Amino acid sequence: MIQQIADWLAYGLLRLDAQSRLGSSIDFFFYDTIKILILLFVISSIMGVINAYFPIDRLRRYLTTHKLYGLQYFFASLFGAITPFCSCSSIPLFIGFVKGGIPLGVTFAFLITSPLVNEVAVAMFLGTFGLRITIVYVISGILLGMIGGFVLGKMNLDNYLSEWVKNIQKASNAESEAWEREHVSFVNRLPGILKDSWGIVRGVLIYVIIGIAIGGAIHGYVPEGFFQHYMSKGTWFAVPLSVVLAVPIYANAAGIVPVIEVFVAKGVPIGTALAFMMGVVGLSLPEATLLKKVMTWKLIGIYFGTITLFIIISGYLFNWLL
Repeated sequence: MIQQIADWLAYGLLRLDAQSRLGSSIDFFFYDTIKILILLFVISSIMGVINAYFPIDRLRRYLTTHKLYGLQYFFASLFGAITPFCSCSSIPLFIGFVKGGIPLGVTFAFLITSPLVNEVAVAMFLGTFGLRITIVYVISGILLGMIGGFVLGKMNLDNYLSEWVKNIQKASNAESEAWEREHVSFVNRLPGILKDSWGIVRGVLIYVIIGIAIGGAIHGYVPEGFFQHYMSKGTWFAVPLSVVLAVPIYANAAGIVPVIEVFVAKGVPIGTALAFMMGVVGLSLPEATLLKKVMTWKLIGIYFGTITLFIIISGYLFNWLL
């Protein structure tokens, strides 16, 4: 339904050519903007209900005071792997986790894995590259989330969250405590939950529009031949260069798999191509724009730098193993 609305706005109302780059970019912009705003409102509402009835503070204390031997990162990464979100679509759930007070490292484990691995991409990978490469990619995506979440969690980066999200956390906890003291029913809590969710949507609206506009522009004007030219070179810097070149591009895993197939068929090493794919789906300028509402630029830089390093290492390992 969202795609039909986007198509109507781009090709019906604006009368753009569906085969043109401009038409493709505008259609992409409408689709992703509507999708992410709906996701943000729905997920914020669900997290509001959970925060109102589930002892989230107790869960937070449990995760921070008990030794789970890395299982918390595994389950967060596994949850990310089974959710069909791209990097920008993962942000609403990330905001919900942060709002609920889930430890930042665990939340990062979800954010890293969610765009990298999903069932559609796995099915396409299986048909394109076979079982062995698919298994390696899925396991590496989950491990990347676990290791990245663990490392980022150990850096104690909570102070680098934005004041906006800190205020949301405080207000949410205070509201939940007041409801518990006064035994407020669900029917009476629901308007407040929906109001808070709409407030979150309004707070990030401009960031969504800017981020998706950047992604839409890049989506319609990606010079694939340029990337292929530099990725095919058998030099030591081909992998890091591929990851750096991938960051400006915005696409989900299912959308980039056919491009990777073409790259590999034309001589790009499989590890270099997979590192490029991870950079495209796991890191993007639109994602950084959306994260700006939740994090300071320093935290965004630390997050992007850490994951970029891990993806580059993965690319070299892929080339060696495959």
